[in-house]
Amino acid sequence: MNGYCFEQYLIDNCSPTLASLKTANLFNYRYSSTDELNKAVERWNKELSGKGITVTVLRKRENTALIYVYRAKCLAKDFSRPGVERFMKCHGYENTDIDLCLKVLGGKLAKSDLFPHEIGLFLGYPLGDVIGFIDNEGKNSRCTGCWKVYCNECEAMRTFARFDKCRAVYQKMWANGRSIVQLTVA
Repeated sequence: MNGYCFEQYLIDNCSPTLASLKTANLFNYRYSSTDELNKAVERWNKELSGKGITVTVLRKRENTALIYVYRAKCLAKDFSRPGVERFMKCHGYENTDIDLCLKVLGGKLAKSDLFPHEIGLFLGYPLGDVIGFIDNEGKNSRCTGCWKVYCNECEAMRTFARFDKCRAVYQKMWANGRSIVQLTVA
């Protein structure tokens, strides 16, 4: 694997986060060595930290890493919304400190191939939709896009359309020579 591949993953999976439209994104990244993975994560943290973005590995399995790209300020804001702290405590999080929450989430991901349902909050999904997903066991959603929607269908559809348009624009601009750093909003 090489840096180009990691960049392609960032563009294809994280454009809304790079554009500051979304709190965070996740993607699975196949790597050839731990050294290569560490260098890619270190490089992109160095490149993007000045723009408010952090790149971290949530889970590693046989040459595949689950990469989490997020804006800490947005995540802190999301975690401060009404009901989120109580919800997180009910799901094994002591509080909503980002570093602590990421450690707990990483521990849960290491123990299971399944994603814990609260991961939606780490991705900026509305609490009502995360709770709706749990209560309905993933069924009966009003619509589906980046996540399954149970509460505000119209707003979610507009959000999904913005994310799709952002991804298309970023892919085109990147293909035409704009760098990830140039495309990333501070």
